[in-house]
Amino acid sequence: MIQSETLELLEWHRLCQHLATFAATKLGATAARHLKIPDSQTQSEQLLEQTKEVYQLESRLTTGLSFEGIQDIGDSLERAERSGVLTGDELLAIATTLAGARSLRRVIDNQEDLPILTELVADLRTYPELEQEIHRCIDERAQVTDRASQKLGEIRTDLRRLRSQITQKLQNILQAKSGAVQEQLITQRSDRFVIPVKAPQKDAIPGIVHDTSTSGATLYVEPNSVVPLGNQLRQIIRREQAEEEAIRRVLTEQVAAVKPDLERLLAIATTLDMATARSRYSFWLGANPPRFIRREDKEIITLRNLRHPLLVWQQQHEQGQPVVPVDLLINPLIRVVTITGPNTGGKTVTLKTLGLAALMAKVGLFVPAREPVEIPWFDKVLADIGDEQSLQQSLSTFSGHIRRISRILEALGNLGNGELGIGNGEEQNLEILNTSTSLRDATRTLSTSPQSLVLLDEVGAGTDPVEGSALAIALLQYLANHAQLTIATTHFGELKALKYEDERFENASVEFDESTLSPTYRLLWGIPGRSNALTIALRLGLKPEVVEEAKIQVGEATDEVNQVIAGLEAQRRRQETKAAEAQSLLQQAERLYKEVSAKAASLEERESSLRASQEIAVQQAIAQAKGEIAQVIRRLQKGTPTAQEAQQATNALNQIGQQYQPATPAKPKAGFMPKVGDRVRIPKLGQIADVITPPDEDGELSVRFGLMKMNVKLQDIESLDGQKPEPVVKAKPAPAAVTPPPQNVPEIRTSQNTIDLRGKRVADAEYILDKAISEATGPLWIIHGYGTGKLRQGVHAFLQQHSRVNNYEPAEQADGGTGVTVAHIKK
Repeated sequence: MIQSETLELLEWHRLCQHLATFAATKLGATAARHLKIPDSQTQSEQLLEQTKEVYQLESRLTTGLSFEGIQDIGDSLERAERSGVLTGDELLAIATTLAGARSLRRVIDNQEDLPILTELVADLRTYPELEQEIHRCIDERAQVTDRASQKLGEIRTDLRRLRSQITQKLQNILQAKSGAVQEQLITQRSDRFVIPVKAPQKDAIPGIVHDTSTSGATLYVEPNSVVPLGNQLRQIIRREQAEEEAIRRVLTEQVAAVKPDLERLLAIATTLDMATARSRYSFWLGANPPRFIRREDKEIITLRNLRHPLLVWQQQHEQGQPVVPVDLLINPLIRVVTITGPNTGGKTVTLKTLGLAALMAKVGLFVPAREPVEIPWFDKVLADIGDEQSLQQSLSTFSGHIRRISRILEALGNLGNGELGIGNGEEQNLEILNTSTSLRDATRTLSTSPQSLVLLDEVGAGTDPVEGSALAIALLQYLANHAQLTIATTHFGELKALKYEDERFENASVEFDESTLSPTYRLLWGIPGRSNALTIALRLGLKPEVVEEAKIQVGEATDEVNQVIAGLEAQRRRQETKAAEAQSLLQQAERLYKEVSAKAASLEERESSLRASQEIAVQQAIAQAKGEIAQVIRRLQKGTPTAQEAQQATNALNQIGQQYQPATPAKPKAGFMPKVGDRVRIPKLGQIADVITPPDEDGELSVRFGLMKMNVKLQDIESLDGQKPEPVVKAKPAPAAVTPPPQNVPEIRTSQNTIDLRGKRVADAEYILDKAISEATGPLWIIHGYGTGKLRQGVHAFLQQHSRVNNYEPAEQADGGTGVTVAHIKK
């Protein structure tokens, strides 16, 4: 009972309603609204893995995972098993569900790194032969087709012939007795063909009157000459109905024979839809996947920037106030956290936010908090939030709280004979405190449930403050021994001191801005909240002498405690200010580092440009010197200059070459080579990633950061200490023997590679296409004609998603133009 009460107090049903809006099928939406909370951590982890894989899958797909065609066929399967005959609509729904499930499986099978989803659809049977048989017998209007059986085709041929005879006879009567009929019209009444006859001239056309107009001026008469034909028509219609029912019965029997597999198909489709809804809702929330921790292993509960999901929905859809996040970082030694502070400060919202976060993680949803999200798996989430006052049960506020707390203790363990009796009235409840057995002794027989989360709002409130605080202390000390974590809000100052008596207790408070007399909704850790009642009263205009008298009544000790708390709060604000300044300095340093890096890169580029221009100048000088020496040589050849002058010119040329020729660059120092498991930096993305595959011969390797996996080039990464990797040197392949280029073989259309789909339904065409593509070794010519264009659109949609189709295009004008599509098949 307390479990359902807790879900109601946390407004879990509202979150389930929000989740249902992200479901794609009716079955998924129904399952989301009645979301079952797992009983084991293994189930929760499996649900989380499903959500993660769908999240990854939809990030790769352009249109997301499609559940088109999948319908709720559960009732139809039950009727089929009980020998009922399914209607055409029900049979058509089964066929579309089979096609939709097959499409889902195809999408998942075509993806990598989805082990959970692949295993889920591994045993999925979609019975294409049953789907094809249904589409052969049932058309798109859910009517039985003529081709369903030879007998039905013959019956309908007789029907058309007989209707034609009746229509012809009636047409002759209308022409012969045109003065007696109201209008030249043949209509039907009760499956009988009739003509409208003027009431005063009914004897002009003797026959059976089947209906009369509202005014009585027109009689709908079946002439005697067509009555035998009408009787014969009715008999044939009954034969048609019997044959249609026989066909639908055969199909129903085929469905009933595979009912377990179809129920399994529905369950898998619903599971996939639920995982998709969880993924899409988590994406919409901006949530992150949680990791279940073991506090026994000294792991810290980490929930930074945790937001209330219902408030986020209210902000987005109902124009609510901006959501103020809270930070929950709870040491593994802490078992009880007491939150104090003024009313409307956000204490209750903090309780509900944590409770919903724990439940969301259990059902496989991401948690709306900043990464990393680390939270224990709680076997029970139990809450006492709000006022359970009831006039009908004679319960005061205190009595209502005690009843609910008693149910919480029962849920933590069976009280047996030591159960606390709660009477009708506050007096009986107060007797508990006056007995010789304390609350701790009364609950000592409880069996422990150390993995539970308990949320208590205004613990011990609603009664005498002294007794209420005593009860609250005893209760929290008990819960410290018997629950994984307890979060309690209170106004009792005595509870603040528990932290200094027991290391398992911690204080927190909601911040209050005295300048604006309003809460900031921020949660402060390690500092208990102080009373702001007197300050608020003074600011709101209460006489100062009254406030001063109240301070005297409170006493100096309380005033000193408040001063100490105020000093701690001021010190915390100063530390936060310094932390913000340090963060600002860090951001400035990072910005300066980027600027310096950019300038260094610019200088490096400029230096390279200067070296290149210098080399060009040297080469030009050498070319000029060579030109000059060529002139000297030509003059030598003419006999005017001496050989000594030519030698001197040659020496000068060599000196110029040695002086300006750039030195051979030193071989760069070898860098590092990343290995699987190494952490590297990707400067372009500003991310640090883990290497999951070594570099291949093209210098590419696979890395992962967060949920993302991608391939990067070696030159795009560096080690954490800034080293660039060694380039991958490709081995030079041995020279291959020169072979003549292959001759282009023309693509020739034959009867073997031509498929005629004209007159086919889209579903039938897909089945024929799939078979033809699997057997094809070259291009396929697909004749679909012009018509309404629906068949062509269906063919193109099927070709676009088929894994073996490379591309497709309209045929040449001589081969049919846009009425024929040529599909090029991958080798």
